[in-house]
Amino acid sequence: MQDIRQSKRISRIVVSVFIAIVIVYVVYLMPLPMFIFSAGTAEVIHPMVQAKETGDPDKGVFMLTTVRVSDATIFSYLMTFVRPYDELRMKTELLRKDETEQEYSQRQEVNMLSSQSSALQAAYHKLGIPYKIMNDGVVVVQVFKNYPANEVLQAGDYIVKVDDTPIEQSQELQKLLQSKKAGETVAVSYKRKQVTRVAQIKLEALPADEGASAAKPEERRAGLGIVPATVQTIKTDDEAKQVTIKAGEIGGPSAGFMFSMEIINRLLPEDITKGYTIAGTGTINEKGAVGVIGGIQHKIIAADKAGADIFFAPKDEVSAATGNIPNYSDAVKRAEEIHSHMKVIPVATLDDAMNYLSTLPPKTAASQPAKAS
Repeated sequence: MQDIRQSKRISRIVVSVFIAIVIVYVVYLMPLPMFIFSAGTAEVIHPMVQAKETGDPDKGVFMLTTVRVSDATIFSYLMTFVRPYDELRMKTELLRKDETEQEYSQRQEVNMLSSQSSALQAAYHKLGIPYKIMNDGVVVVQVFKNYPANEVLQAGDYIVKVDDTPIEQSQELQKLLQSKKAGETVAVSYKRKQVTRVAQIKLEALPADEGASAAKPEERRAGLGIVPATVQTIKTDDEAKQVTIKAGEIGGPSAGFMFSMEIINRLLPEDITKGYTIAGTGTINEKGAVGVIGGIQHKIIAADKAGADIFFAPKDEVSAATGNIPNYSDAVKRAEEIHSHMKVIPVATLDDAMNYLSTLPPKTAASQPAKAS
């Protein structure tokens, strides 16, 4: 009888532990189909940029800002009700059609590399430094489901050759496949983690182009069913002016503008920071135009926590194609909500930021905002 009671007690303990494990998993670990956006970090750019030729030592710093994106769980979802600045977004809003989270991460990595190339070009263009664009290869950003290539290729692979033709740009890949038909097989050489492999991959009809009939195969191009992107390196004619960027695990295109500011500061003889801690965000193109980005309200918080004096925010974009995309106005609103002492400055071009900094007096102890006591 005693053995039976003991056996029942052990069974109840085992069941209780099992239930507790399930509850912990469901509440704290099981992901919901949502992301939580919150304030990330403000990272000093100086260690990420290497330059052979530099000017005066910097007294201030430029910082890029990030947004923290995390999988939502029941617990973290509930916590958003007591964290007023956390933002919930469905994963479907962020991911492209049939895109996996791994492919999304790869897309963000490619966006970062593209932003670095644009940042270098914008800085060199501003400073009148001649440069060349070198193609480093074609990387796979996404592989469509239900295509034979999906069984071979994955995001992050580099396409080296198709049949016997070397591939250095995504346009070359598209041009090569224009003469092919659905059902044909091509030999694809691809590199994954420094290992080059070759696979025979059958081509299929791609999704119909805009204006073409999906029911007419002759109006649909044949292809591998991948989204490719060209990776480039920017080389200066004068090696002494060469700058390289290593951003680590940071992804996305929105650091381009601040990279350009740091590059310019490294190559000019004077220190354009004038002793200030300057944060900001925004895309950049090779001519120096600053573009709007997402999540600026979270980046304001990150910059404020890091003690930034100035925050460069892209001007609000208004166009018939995109409508109204607020950046500067959202940044000012959030800065006011958190009672930040930062000056939020709108910029549409690299020149806007440079002109603003040129009017600033050097930072002194007297110019620093007083802290509440």
